[in-house]
Amino acid sequence: MGWIERRKTRTVWVGSVPVGGSHPVVVQSMTNTYTEDVESTVKQIKELERVGCELVRVAVPTPEAARAVKAIKERIGIPLIADIHFDHRLALLAIESGADCVRINPGNIGSREKVKEIVELARERGVAIRVGVNSGSIPKELLFKFGAPVPEALAEAALSYAKMFEDWGFTNLKFSLKGSEVKSTVVANKIFAEQTDYPLHIGITEAGTLLSGAVKSAVGVGILLYQGIGDTVRISLSADPKEEVKVAYKILSALDLRHRGVEVISCPTCGRCMVNVESLAREVEKRLEHVEKPLKVAVMGCAVNGPGEAKFADVGIAGAGEHFILFVKGKVVGKLSQEEALNRLVEEVEKVAGES
Repeated sequence: MGWIERRKTRTVWVGSVPVGGSHPVVVQSMTNTYTEDVESTVKQIKELERVGCELVRVAVPTPEAARAVKAIKERIGIPLIADIHFDHRLALLAIESGADCVRINPGNIGSREKVKEIVELARERGVAIRVGVNSGSIPKELLFKFGAPVPEALAEAALSYAKMFEDWGFTNLKFSLKGSEVKSTVVANKIFAEQTDYPLHIGITEAGTLLSGAVKSAVGVGILLYQGIGDTVRISLSADPKEEVKVAYKILSALDLRHRGVEVISCPTCGRCMVNVESLAREVEKRLEHVEKPLKVAVMGCAVNGPGEAKFADVGIAGAGEHFILFVKGKVVGKLSQEEALNRLVEEVEKVAGES
């Protein structure tokens, strides 16, 4: 058993992808195209698939977007989740168009009867429902009870929705309790997780731009995952959706929960460096995005710690004056000039990965 003992949940299937149970944490993202623009949406989803996205969510704010789900589904390889707010008719139309899951927040859908309509059609079509709860749409009675959208209010809202769906005999559910603050999100998810066995989709909503959002998400998502909580994850960033997927895998890899692609180990640089490690490491990451096999690649700038780190990586280079020493699986295989280091490193990684 690994160092993290994951919470035991029931398994919910989103299309062909199992969520929860003993299955790996699933990485997902959301498109930022207009869903009605089928060509652009399909293009972006295929880009997300290439970097490892396993579930994709699309916004469905109009009937045209809901109808576009059918055409999009026919051209992608991963399950599709329709994101619905306010109008239950859009959820019904998205399900009829072939969505594998609909994301709804009962707090902004309207009456119980409207929510029940969605449930009945989802049951008939074998479609999962993700129930989303956030601080902006907590039921008024809970806001009155708690005085503010505190974590306890989010958890109680989610638990009340779970009971409502169970009363209707529908349990093909996963839940998400999200806020833009790390503390409230973590506490709300912990409360909910202790009282149910439903799978949880985790993330910090509206986390921010690439750097600040990745840090904030790594803290919040990392805390939950370390405690065994979380069955799917989305890193919400004001950035290219592909970056969300990359950050998600880096968080999972750091916790030894999932490994995909190249992990670049690079030194923080100091006055001993005679090479531009920062630009070189960044270019290495970019050039090796296509590699799916989990590999450690070291880019080290000097001879102090460099040879050791490079030697223990699958492939690595270590600065040696104005040259680099190239290591493959612990063995020195060459001495490279700065000009040839990047291309040769990429070639060796691709060989190890079986990509060429």
